[in-house]
Amino acid sequence: MCDSILLVRDYGAVRLRLRERMDRRGLNRNQVAKRIGVRFEVVDKWYQGEVEKMDLDILARLCFVLDCQPGDLLEYRK
Repeated sequence: MCDSILLVRDYGAVRLRLRERMDRRGLNRNQVAKRIGVRFEVVDKWYQGEVEKMDLDILARLCFVLDCQPGDLLEYRK
């Protein structure tokens, strides 16, 4: 194996915390999808933590609707 290849266990991962934020506010995925103007499936991927590529526009919309900062929705874990 090449020394330049990093494994997830080496550098960690970013975890989405949208589910916790929405649950605390009593919002469901349909409500959030309507408020940010996207399909249910988009919010569902964020809610399930299955986003592979971060869309900063979606992140900004979520922060606006949930009245939070990006750091409230993202968590880095080593």
